[in-house]
Amino acid sequence: MNRPRSPWWVVVGGGVAAAFGPQMYLASLGLFVDPISAETGFSRTTVTAAASVAAVGMAIGLLTVARFVDRFAARYLLVPGFVLFAASMALIGLVPPVALAYLLPCFFVGLFGAATMVPASRAVVSWFDNNRALAVGVVTGFIGLGAALAPVLAGALIDSVGWRAAYGVMALLSVLVPVTMVTLFVRARAERHVRGRLVQQAQVDGRDVSLELPGLAFGEAVRTRQFWGIAVGLGLVGVVVTGLQVHLVPMMTDRGLTDDQAAALLVVFGLTSLVGRVAGGFIIDRVHGAVVGPIVMLAPIIGLFFLDLPFAGAAAAVGFIGVAFGIEGDLLAVLITRYLGMRSFGRLVGSVQAAFILGSAIGPLLLGLGYDSFGAYDPVLPVLMVLLAIGAVLIATLGPYAYPAVEGFDRLAARDELAASEVLTDVAESRPTARSHSA
Repeated sequence: MNRPRSPWWVVVGGGVAAAFGPQMYLASLGLFVDPISAETGFSRTTVTAAASVAAVGMAIGLLTVARFVDRFAARYLLVPGFVLFAASMALIGLVPPVALAYLLPCFFVGLFGAATMVPASRAVVSWFDNNRALAVGVVTGFIGLGAALAPVLAGALIDSVGWRAAYGVMALLSVLVPVTMVTLFVRARAERHVRGRLVQQAQVDGRDVSLELPGLAFGEAVRTRQFWGIAVGLGLVGVVVTGLQVHLVPMMTDRGLTDDQAAALLVVFGLTSLVGRVAGGFIIDRVHGAVVGPIVMLAPIIGLFFLDLPFAGAAAAVGFIGVAFGIEGDLLAVLITRYLGMRSFGRLVGSVQAAFILGSAIGPLLLGLGYDSFGAYDPVLPVLMVLLAIGAVLIATLGPYAYPAVEGFDRLAARDELAASEVLTDVAESRPTARSHSA
């Protein structure tokens, strides 16, 4: 097996690939609103509905790919996922000025984009236990960097070649870079497969080693209150943050900022989410997620109070929202693995991410309808604050971890992948009460 020199190369490879995935499309959508509307005559609600349609496609895709993540090698899912995602994004630039024709490839952007997410997450978390949140944070930090730079790239492309060709160039980047990184670096720890299908046991030096990870079966996990607390809590935050991200540029130009200043706020959002992802990962490995989560989930409420002129104040407010968005990305994989284990990671994370994505589908639509109905975004903002508060309460009441970190696991996994598998098997056998602890 050709393994990277260090498990951190899996993190780098997965992170760079993910930076060119669905978040790049969503982060730049706000810059396409005015040029698409001007050429096609679509309303803001129609253009920004692309995010909602893509989110529905992604939710369906997540539920589909989740059934395969725990059974197939990571790159056998990631490579076709990125290729089809990029092809779908390129098609957006070819559609006629018909609303349905515009929204259809947006649906497939989400559907195929889903296959670029969970397999990489599973590969990364399989290598880390003591620094799991940090590893996830670095990966999502790359996503944040991609989200910060995507508006800059999209803006330059729109100005130079128009919005249609801009989608074509972005699609090309979204296939070339990720496929290269995945092929070179990304695979799960102790990954053994036959024609892509994972095997659950390996024999080394005459000994049988189980490769199955500890945790609850999917059916057991979905009957716990922790599963629903994580799914609903993070899903509500998705409503707020994604809605604000998509509508940030038109919202702030309505309040008096120039187009360039409003676009700069997207860069601020991306950069602060990057800081939140990496710093949040470091913190969550040391402070319980049920403590960190609610604090950062309430931070956007402060941002919403100050989301106004002058530019410096608006940038600070967007910073609060971006940090919360970044840390929330770390929480998902960590909370699932700490409360429900790794056994059904793909199906569990896929299901929770589907809930998150469905929540994010409502956010842009809610803000778009609010603008069309009231001529302003302000009447919708109190609703967003209430949703954030409910999500924070749900995460705060999850309780103690059922699967805390195993001391020294990361060093052992980097030195001997199969020895780490034996340790996890011993952990699973020594925790017969894990199921009741999670219930």
